[in-house]
Amino acid sequence: MHIEPGIVTGAKILFSYGTAAAAATYSVKLIVDGLREKGLVSLAVRAVIATISVFVFFEIMPHFAVGVSEVHFILGSTLFLLLGAAPAAIGLALGLLIQGVFFAQIDLPQYGMNITTLLVPLFAIQAIASRTIAGSTAYVDLTYRQVLLLSTTYQGGVVAWVAFWAILGNGFAASNIASIATFGVAYMSVILLEPLVDLVVLALAKNLKGSAFVTPRLHNAA
Repeated sequence: MHIEPGIVTGAKILFSYGTAAAAATYSVKLIVDGLREKGLVSLAVRAVIATISVFVFFEIMPHFAVGVSEVHFILGSTLFLLLGAAPAAIGLALGLLIQGVFFAQIDLPQYGMNITTLLVPLFAIQAIASRTIAGSTAYVDLTYRQVLLLSTTYQGGVVAWVAFWAILGNGFAASNIASIATFGVAYMSVILLEPLVDLVVLALAKNLKGSAFVTPRLHNAA
């Protein structure tokens, strides 16, 4: 989902610094909550797991350029359900940064846009999960319909932000809108796979009960 270099330039790119700062501020809140919940060691280990996972998603798993951006299997809802919001946020930020610093320096000027595009949908699925998943339901007991909602929210949020950045940079020209649409159709196809991945991961995670390195909601009611 990287925003291609050259789409947003000049003063317009400054806006992405503001959105990234806002996302970082909310991430700090999540981190503080995570520290209170299970302590530093658990949060740190889950953040490392998330960071490695995100790096694999971006750099090793199949990805391809489509329209205004690239299609990646980010599996944001999987990270959230297994590890929790704070570790997922840290992992998305650090995994993307590591990829940029060591493998794709050309993407670093777009880091603010890319991290906003990844984190804000994560915050959205956290909010939806708190409102739609009963407090008596552990994440390992979620249904396909519930994980589909989370996955659709995350991937839809990614597409919406990519569209926003592309329009900010190139306006409403027919070619730009067509490129956005092409990307959106390709990216939303991830929804066909992610809920199934979530269910498989959640089924396997039932064997991790008692582990300090998963989110407490994975096995326990709120």
